[in-house]
Amino acid sequence: MQVLVTYDVSTETPEGRRRLRKVAQECLNFGQRVQKSVFECSVSEMQFEKLRSRLLQQIKEEEDSLRIYRLPEPKERFVQTWGVDHYVDFEGPLVS
Repeated sequence: MQVLVTYDVSTETPEGRRRLRKVAQECLNFGQRVQKSVFECSVSEMQFEKLRSRLLQQIKEEEDSLRIYRLPEPKERFVQTWGVDHYVDFEGPLVS
């Protein structure tokens, strides 16, 4: 399944800046950054639950915001991109 993870972590304190780094690292473990606080991830149901659980452990719900959207398949049919796009298709060949 394809999911889009977005977050807004309060960085007014050193603790908040640490949370921001940890949330970003967890997202990188499951997908790729497409904007500063937006990640696209291709995960199984089990990986999705692990990702969700790990992110919820990192954020502080009274200060931060986390949204996870399940993208319809095929994603390419529903996603339009303008401007700089650093997307890598990990399902396709990595060497051309």
